[in-house]
Amino acid sequence: MTATATTAGSTAHAAADRRIVHRVVLPTDSDPDTLPLYVDFTQARAQVLTEQAQRKREAAGVFDDPVLAISPHDAGATLVSRRALALEDGSHVSFATYFNAFPASYWRRWTDVDTVRLVVELSGPATLVVYKSNARGHAQRVEMVASDGGASEFDLPLAPFGDGGWYWFDLLASDGPVRLVRAEWTVSAAHERVTGTASVGITTFNRPDYCVDQLLTMGADRSLDGVIDRIYVVDQGNQRVKDEPRFAQAAEALGDRLAYLRQGNLGGSGGFSRAMAETLAASESDYVLLLDDDVVSEPEGILRAVAFANFCRIPTIVGGHMFSMHEKSVLHAYAERVNRYSFWWGPAAGTKEGHDFGSYPLRATTWLHRRHDGDYNGWWMCLIPTHALREVGLSLPVFIKWDDSEYALRAGAHGIPTVSLPGAAVWHVPWTDKDDSIDWQAYYHQRNRWLAALLHSPYKRGGVLPRASFTSDVKHLLSLQYSAVELRLKALEELLEGPDHLHRTIGTTLGEVRSMRVKHTDAVVTKDPAAYPITRRHRPPSKGRDPERPTNPVSFVIGAAVGALRQLRPVRDEALAIPEERVASMAAKWWRLSQIDSAVVTSADGTGVSLYVRDRELFSAYLRRSLNLHRKAIARWDDLQAEYRGALDSFTSPDQWKATFAANGVDEDD
Repeated sequence: MTATATTAGSTAHAAADRRIVHRVVLPTDSDPDTLPLYVDFTQARAQVLTEQAQRKREAAGVFDDPVLAISPHDAGATLVSRRALALEDGSHVSFATYFNAFPASYWRRWTDVDTVRLVVELSGPATLVVYKSNARGHAQRVEMVASDGGASEFDLPLAPFGDGGWYWFDLLASDGPVRLVRAEWTVSAAHERVTGTASVGITTFNRPDYCVDQLLTMGADRSLDGVIDRIYVVDQGNQRVKDEPRFAQAAEALGDRLAYLRQGNLGGSGGFSRAMAETLAASESDYVLLLDDDVVSEPEGILRAVAFANFCRIPTIVGGHMFSMHEKSVLHAYAERVNRYSFWWGPAAGTKEGHDFGSYPLRATTWLHRRHDGDYNGWWMCLIPTHALREVGLSLPVFIKWDDSEYALRAGAHGIPTVSLPGAAVWHVPWTDKDDSIDWQAYYHQRNRWLAALLHSPYKRGGVLPRASFTSDVKHLLSLQYSAVELRLKALEELLEGPDHLHRTIGTTLGEVRSMRVKHTDAVVTKDPAAYPITRRHRPPSKGRDPERPTNPVSFVIGAAVGALRQLRPVRDEALAIPEERVASMAAKWWRLSQIDSAVVTSADGTGVSLYVRDRELFSAYLRRSLNLHRKAIARWDDLQAEYRGALDSFTSPDQWKATFAANGVDEDD
């Protein structure tokens, strides 16, 4: 099947019967780290392998071969503006990139659109080549046009994209210099379910500079004016966004669209629920767009998310992907699933975490050409229909952790899917530099995972969750992380109380868990690298080698048993005064720490150290508590599940949340 192409001196932008749903954009600051997400000068092709060979490579952690990046200068290109690019004679650029290729398979799967029109306007002669790919990553030429300038149009069918594939175009300055004036993808308005607008909800806690940066970005992009009705800044910190010097500039740019709200710290779930509730009460938006306060947005992604949601066959949650704030070409989250048996989240099968577009461009990366359907999308960027808010309620009152994934599971049970849309994304600090499973967040990880499982697990007594939970406690104990275990035990104890504690304690639990943690030396972080004396081993390691990770289930069990028996030995008196080892955060695993009496351990972000000291009394007491609590939770699973499910509509209702907001309010003068 071929596309139809027409060339004319000029054409108007999308007619009244069509909608622009995707435009070619370029980075505003010419950031070399983000450039590979917008333009590709490498002309790299995917290495197409047999399915068997590809599976072997992926099992070995090899997805695709790296490509040497080329700068615009070396490629004979100049970024002229947000949408325009100039090429020298003979230069070649491809828009087979994350932000500028059209994700055809997602439109094919989730909308009734059957054809997309590509319009490319040039100033000067050029060769224009349109490509498509399939789910296997094979690139296929669709049409080639020798343009003398002006606008060229291509009507492109979506029928072939059932399992994956993209459209894109390449541009060759074949007879002198040429400028790309604009390029956009339009679809027929006849397939639009709603012509919707969005309110934005930003929950912020003591990040006024990041938050104001985001407000300034949205205020400066005039294309968002007709799409965003209101921006709710829910400030829960004591470093007020309103006091940031540039806030007045942002407020002036946004005008009466900006609503600044203050309340007590109710975590992400409380802040986002406030934005949800305000959006419902205002009744002026079809969607609420949730954004973390510490992200950098690509405004074009907001437009694309709203446009895509407008065309989805049914109300759909549309999420954006997450790129690293530190390595801006690295994609950290693409499509994510919840394993219902273990009730743990993770990347969808066939996707890769930490994918670097700077070394692995789109058309050289086979797995990116398959469509990947997820269960949920993180609330760093997530567009939720107000239909969903009315149908399934607001967030769980859980402060942080599992609020975004549980909401998507709940919405999915009501027939509202979640789509993580390529081309819509933010930059966010990645979680690879953190270990929030052992800090104060350990409480929320544990309680909220169990809560989500009680609400949504289809397996008897939660599948393997109870066993995995108890195993985690044992690992933390063997790792001398007593503060994390105490918080995890508190979480299970409060879960067993039933759902009444959720709203009652959402504003107070954080203070409690912080107070509990500081009683343990492993939770006290010092920034002084000389705070502890030079380490000295009590006895050398066996055969001169540090313990290594067990390589099979048998050695795993034996290693854990030996480590557990060692915890029952008396602790040397000098262990507290003279640590035995200094251990890097990445090496602080149970099979190593269980073999020593004390260690100085680096924090995950590398900024401090903590003293880990073995305590056999705590080990025994916490192990008994954990065993008893897990036995009780398993025995009461059916009753707890019925209780939490029965109360779900109540504790996620706008009325219940309104009472919690009132109880945790902050006066504007505070």
